[in-house]
Amino acid sequence: MVTQVTSLARSGLADFLIQRLSAVVLALYTLCLLSFFLVNDGLDHRQLVEFLGSGSMRAFSVLAVLSTAAHGWIGLWTVGTDYIRTHYFGAWAVVFRMVYQVGCGLVLFIYIWWGIRLFWMLPG
Repeated sequence: MVTQVTSLARSGLADFLIQRLSAVVLALYTLCLLSFFLVNDGLDHRQLVEFLGSGSMRAFSVLAVLSTAAHGWIGLWTVGTDYIRTHYFGAWAVVFRMVYQVGCGLVLFIYIWWGIRLFWMLPG
């Protein structure tokens, strides 16, 4: 079995399970938000900030941000390793793949930093 240094869990089964678990977390988060919006008909800014600023929703939101990043990294890593190959790019494939993966990692790091900062700045 070949393991990749840049894969998230270093195992295909673990990556598969992380993607499925993160998809479940994101589905539950979406259902939670949708149910809140459907139950609160005349929603105003104060109510929304109170809801998202509560401790449980902050934690759930950060979990959703981390799940999105993990799900995204596995998907982007798979695309990079499947399509940025020597067959298509010749001798430069490894360089292109590393630049691609560093770029994806940087974007996901900024996404995580921004998401955590956003939810923990809310008054609660």
